[in-house]
Amino acid sequence: MALSSITERSIFFRIYAGLLLVCFLVAFFGYFLMQAINQQRLQSYRESIATVAFYLGTASYDRRSVEEKESWLMAIGREFGSEIHVVPMDGLELKGRELKRLKEGKSVVRYDEISHHSMVYHAIDNDGSVLSAELDRINERQIHAVMGFLLDELQYYPSLAGKQARLAHLSQKFGYSMALLPLSTLGLDKEQFDRLNTGKAVLSFDNENQRPHLSVMMASTIPNEVLVVTVPLFNFFSLDVIISIVLTCLLLVSFGVYALIFPLERRLQLLQMGVNKVAEGKLDTMVQVAGYDDIARLSSTFNAMTRHIKRLIESQRELTRAVSHELRTPVARIRFAVDMLADDDDYESRQVQKQYIDDDIASLNELIDEILTYAKLEEGSPKMDWEMVCLKELLEQIERETNALGKPIAIKIKPPAQKVVAMADRRYLHRVVQNLAGNALRYAKSTIIISAGVKKGMAFVTVEDDGHGIPEADREKVFIPFARLDDSRTRASGGYGLGLSIVSRIAFWFSGNMSVDESPSLHGARFTMEWPVKQVGVVIVADELTGAKSEKKLIGTDE
Repeated sequence: MALSSITERSIFFRIYAGLLLVCFLVAFFGYFLMQAINQQRLQSYRESIATVAFYLGTASYDRRSVEEKESWLMAIGREFGSEIHVVPMDGLELKGRELKRLKEGKSVVRYDEISHHSMVYHAIDNDGSVLSAELDRINERQIHAVMGFLLDELQYYPSLAGKQARLAHLSQKFGYSMALLPLSTLGLDKEQFDRLNTGKAVLSFDNENQRPHLSVMMASTIPNEVLVVTVPLFNFFSLDVIISIVLTCLLLVSFGVYALIFPLERRLQLLQMGVNKVAEGKLDTMVQVAGYDDIARLSSTFNAMTRHIKRLIESQRELTRAVSHELRTPVARIRFAVDMLADDDDYESRQVQKQYIDDDIASLNELIDEILTYAKLEEGSPKMDWEMVCLKELLEQIERETNALGKPIAIKIKPPAQKVVAMADRRYLHRVVQNLAGNALRYAKSTIIISAGVKKGMAFVTVEDDGHGIPEADREKVFIPFARLDDSRTRASGGYGLGLSIVSRIAFWFSGNMSVDESPSLHGARFTMEWPVKQVGVVIVADELTGAKSEKKLIGTDE
């Protein structure tokens, strides 16, 4: 479950895991590609060796008379250590590639992976038949027989120059070095010299060069001239093949990396396009949010930021218009009162006008304070002094302060137990409950109820009254700055329409929410604020504060 969550939410984990998987798959592919290429190269090597031997063999067979051919096949079979047959080409189930090779004068080798035996076929010129033999691994007897075929081929060229020309032609035809070399240039030891004198083939391996090869030497019919055939040995790890495999693997890794990175690059480009549009002033721009990974969270944050910026700008415009409207009335009254002071000589009347001016100035100060508070909460995250607040003590404080106003309204509280606490900024939380209680006092007929508690990890405070309530269609509007649902009621009760907006913003910075509905017991309005009992990122700090308070209590008890 945890691994699935990491895979789903971390795009970089998916990229790293994808790269690892790509490297594994490419290595797996490279290994089998190397095996396949080497098998194909080994098959080509077998067929090239067989082509030289059976080309010379069929040439020797063609030169025999009809009576000699059967005995020749038996003799050569003994030399090879395997029976050699002449079979009709039509009787063989040849593939297209094999038929093409036979028509081109090349041998066909069918290798059996289980028995490690090879069936070799080579077409006989102008006969419609093929020379076939079942061979095991190449041994010295077969090499000796092939050298015998070559010597038999050279006897039809009497002069040394003719023999050299024929060998040069065969070397060019098959790609193997064949030449007659003076005995003195070969640097043979006594044992090798004796083998040459007895008509046996001498094998010499050379591993010093980059490409190891086998030199086969056999005495020719010309004195002191030795027939030397150089055959390159098969190298499973050819440099060309390794370079080709490495380049192919790198290309595949590049494609795999591109396939992993391209979606990320595309999503970042879309995010960049969204940023550019917002920079141009198009605040309605939203980028697509796909999945739950880092880029999705970044896109979601960008969308939230764009909405917040748009809301701030709209709020600023509304606030500017509303403030200008709200300031105009008290300023007009002050101006009117000042004019009355200038024209009125009666002392008592002047005092009354002066009192009106003082009231309007106090009203302006109150409005300015409300505006500053709302702007502070709206412009960004305010500094919160988080602590564990006892909800019972808070409600009792609000009850005392509200009763002190002397209004003929019954204040009832439903506090939780003493040990029920919630993480909050006490000053802002007090402001919320105080504003809600003051709002309820203005509209209640006889009773308001204040309650608080904790339920399923969420703390709440509720203030309800027995007033007329708020129509369901207008409940969202009460949190809009300077909004008044019933202008006559609001004017009569006072206020500027910012109190509930401030409460709503405080709830937002508490990571909570504010709601209004109908009171089930009093049938008026019920305002409820909910927020998490513990704030993300400050849990440890809160625990430390709680622990520190407990230690202080213990110390006080000891004293």
